[in-house]
Amino acid sequence: MQFGDYRIEIIPDTEFRLDGGAMFGVVPRVLWEKKCPPDELNRIKMNMNCLFIETPNEKILIETGIGEKWSERETKMYGVFREKPFTQTLFEKTGYAPEDITIVVNTHLHFDHAGGNTISSQQSVKPQFPNACYFVSKSELEHAENPHERDRASYLPENWRPLQESGQLEVKPDNYEVVEGLKLQTVRGHSETMQTVKLERGGKKLYGFADLIPMRAHLSLPWIAGFDLYPTETLEAKRRLLKQALEEDWICLFYHETENPLCRLEKIDGKIKSIPV
Repeated sequence: MQFGDYRIEIIPDTEFRLDGGAMFGVVPRVLWEKKCPPDELNRIKMNMNCLFIETPNEKILIETGIGEKWSERETKMYGVFREKPFTQTLFEKTGYAPEDITIVVNTHLHFDHAGGNTISSQQSVKPQFPNACYFVSKSELEHAENPHERDRASYLPENWRPLQESGQLEVKPDNYEVVEGLKLQTVRGHSETMQTVKLERGGKKLYGFADLIPMRAHLSLPWIAGFDLYPTETLEAKRRLLKQALEEDWICLFYHETENPLCRLEKIDGKIKSIPV
């Protein structure tokens, strides 16, 4: 898809599964299972939809998926079903190899957003994108290095410390512009330091909600993941941003959606509905 002089592509990583009750918080299973049928372990199927943006000067990857450094036990626990490496999908969708990526952006450092930052190589871990600068907010990095009991399991240092060692990690402010028209903004809710993505180019607007609205099934205001540290702030952010998305005809990116991650929104019979792009 063209955004003026920019090109964008969605790079899906792989199927994985998390507990459905955790993904929908206070919403009863009898409601959420109609939209996301669970497996025998009560887990729902999800994906990770990374965003590739090619500008005249940069090749940018926003998020890197869950990565491929998982043990057999962890793969089974998270229901990871990988048909092919992420970099193969990247090449098939864009024509570019990992060496071609110049900027990698993480909205936050949870393992399902930053797991592909690095790869295992000869009993060590190294950056997967050797020529890229990796961007993450200073606030998020500080929290990742000092997580609390509530979210410690989501942060795996192997996903960012090798980038520090190689000199490729660049810390950023809470709100900043990656390139002209591409902005990262910290929005409290899922966590204190997670960022969302907004791209404005060629008269179009794209908004990546990251984990604020992880799937289309979370469009209803009270449907909020139990993982969120500040659910009432998630609620207010959703109220504000979805209103703006409708008014300004945003193309919305739902990071964990399994089908049709890019959608426009319409209000039908008082409810917000997603229309695949």
